[in-house]
Amino acid sequence: MSDGGNGEDVVKVENLHKSFGDLEVLKGIDMEVDKGEVVVIFGRSGSGKSTLLRCVNFLEDPTSGTIEVSGLRLEGGHRTKGKREQVRQLRIKVGMVFQQFNLFPNMTVIGNVIEGPVTVKDIPEKDARSMGLDLLAKVGLSDKAEEYPIRLSGGQQQRVAIARALAMEPEVMLFDEPTSALDPELIGEVLTVMKSLATDLHMTMMVVTHEMGFAREVANRMMFFHEGIILEQGTPDEMINHTKYPETKKFFEAVI
Repeated sequence: MSDGGNGEDVVKVENLHKSFGDLEVLKGIDMEVDKGEVVVIFGRSGSGKSTLLRCVNFLEDPTSGTIEVSGLRLEGGHRTKGKREQVRQLRIKVGMVFQQFNLFPNMTVIGNVIEGPVTVKDIPEKDARSMGLDLLAKVGLSDKAEEYPIRLSGGQQQRVAIARALAMEPEVMLFDEPTSALDPELIGEVLTVMKSLATDLHMTMMVVTHEMGFAREVANRMMFFHEGIILEQGTPDEMINHTKYPETKKFFEAVI
């Protein structure tokens, strides 16, 4: 079990392998994330961080191993028609925010936020809209509900993407380098929203990021990925100030 949560696993990954052709990107990952825990995953480009997140919600089908989210357990391997409904049910439990905002350009901000609840969960549009406006208020964008994405800054678009993911009421939020496509002055506004999800909503979060200030402040646990394995993990203090491995130390020297 990990520190920071309440002892109830929301995500459980067992012996996860993922290969692309001859390239093995994940080499037997085992991890658990407790309810309410914030886990920051970091490491060099190509170490497997983003692939892990994409396997957790089956955007990538694991080569082997198991993924469990809130009690729904799925074996990796060749996906069959019989698994499609289980994959859909699992994805409903998982919100994902990408590097690129992936908003629908032909929909307003509120349209983007409520599309999932209306089409996937059959929530009446009036109810979804009311919830969507509340979420836009949470991310500081109440006044942008009727704007189109093209009229927003990158930071605002990413905050809409966060509201859109939250609209599905997920059990866990996955963030894949959510600030890496943003100009430096816009990064803070997205990290502020993410901090509030952790502190105010106690949202379970897996965050791939190199923002070490955020990790220090918000993470319960940090994991250093190196060549497809979790080389080292611990609290932010343990990882940043008392790292055990030269690879981790070298990485911190480059980013801090």
